[in-house]
Amino acid sequence: MTASRRGHGEGARVAGVDLHIDLVRRAAGTGRSLEDALREAVRSGRLAAGTRLPGSRALASDLGLARGTIVRAYTQLAAEGWLIGSSGSGTRVAHVNVPESVDVDRRSERAPTEHRWRVDLRPGRPDLASFPRTAWATSVRRVLARAEAGVLDYGDFEGSATLRASVAAYAARARGVRVTPDAVVVTAGFSHGLALLARALRDSGVREAATEDPGLARHRELLTAAGLTCVPLPVDEFGADPADLTAETGVALLTPAHQHPSGVVLSPARRGEFVAWARRTEGFLIEDDYDGEFRYDGRPVGALQALDPERVVFAGSASKALAPGLRLGWLVVPPALRAPVSAAIRDSGAGVSVIEQLTLADLVARGDYDRHVRRVRAVYRRRRGELADRVRAVTGLVLGGAAAGLHALLPVPSAEHERRLVAAGAYVGLRLQGLHTSGYRHPPDPSAPAALVLGYATPPPHAWRQALDLLGDVLEAEGPRAGPTASRP
Repeated sequence: MTASRRGHGEGARVAGVDLHIDLVRRAAGTGRSLEDALREAVRSGRLAAGTRLPGSRALASDLGLARGTIVRAYTQLAAEGWLIGSSGSGTRVAHVNVPESVDVDRRSERAPTEHRWRVDLRPGRPDLASFPRTAWATSVRRVLARAEAGVLDYGDFEGSATLRASVAAYAARARGVRVTPDAVVVTAGFSHGLALLARALRDSGVREAATEDPGLARHRELLTAAGLTCVPLPVDEFGADPADLTAETGVALLTPAHQHPSGVVLSPARRGEFVAWARRTEGFLIEDDYDGEFRYDGRPVGALQALDPERVVFAGSASKALAPGLRLGWLVVPPALRAPVSAAIRDSGAGVSVIEQLTLADLVARGDYDRHVRRVRAVYRRRRGELADRVRAVTGLVLGGAAAGLHALLPVPSAEHERRLVAAGAYVGLRLQGLHTSGYRHPPDPSAPAALVLGYATPPPHAWRQALDLLGDVLEAEGPRAGPTASRP
């Protein structure tokens, strides 16, 4: 490959292909010029699908540009679908059909349609490869061998009495919940439980619900679908802020042990303020304890429900400790809501397989559930430490949020920087999630805190090192670096 300098720009022969690339100097910069030139070469057919482009170092040397400029251009074009990057085969031209009227300069956040993700670092998922298959299979066999025929009949809509007793004992022991078995309702995971609660609250006269902002959009969707109006609860370094709550709001949905996505823990003072509000207004709090078992710098934070079992619904599940595909969760329901929740369950006609319920109960009774949680907790603690070390080594930054749960925040300077990092990850097959695109109730102001939300539990064991390496490469190419501009969500 050769390069020549010309009066108005530079040119390069690309990887042995007889194609000349003109980089005309523009106000937008050489990186933009390179993107434009490569787009036009693909659009016109001069760069055919499957053509391998030179490596970033080689092209940077030939064009006399910084390697970072080449990497950013390749990354942007991969995000738009013009190029594909894969391990062992370099960067190649994607198969694209471009109509004559297409605006080749339009930028898109869409990853290539042919893209195959190599590693997933999105939050909200455990390491599914660590599921205790042998222990689960043993419990299934025990349940089937011992269950009387009547167990397989239509059961209690609120769940198997065996599992309800097992959950009550576990929640009291592991999370400090004040509970008796009759207060437990078995659900098909947290989303199912929230949908039941939303319907029960609406039928009880509640019309407005407060949700954390940033928080999970799915929660707002479920509450809205039940006819409730959602209002935002701002989140800061002390967790959700109840200052603006009024008597018009009938329920507040919280993630107090490890706020999603910021990772902060609801402070003792804020806990007291939320409980005081619920008592004063006769409102309710829903405690989503989605990953409360996982704390790495001390004992897990106790359940908010223990402060007032009359006003707080405790919601847990096996989704993070075991696997979301089991569809097993539970609610600890205050007395005032038990009748409307039971009615919502009966009206929905939904239930959870009794075999799955009894299997989980057996797993807990034999101690295998606790053993599994301890084992994966050690794995996730190590992974979080390795992630923190890699981030610090490359950027000088410290991960945000408590040392808990299955995800951590990497603060970045701006929403634009966040977008570039997500696109850079897509280019190399690393699936990333940004705070601006997934957490806020409404599209935030560009100056709002930005971050990558890194799910370090998600990759299977064999892919963890690759995940660290790919993330390190992306951060090395795109930043950020420690300094006063790095925002802290």
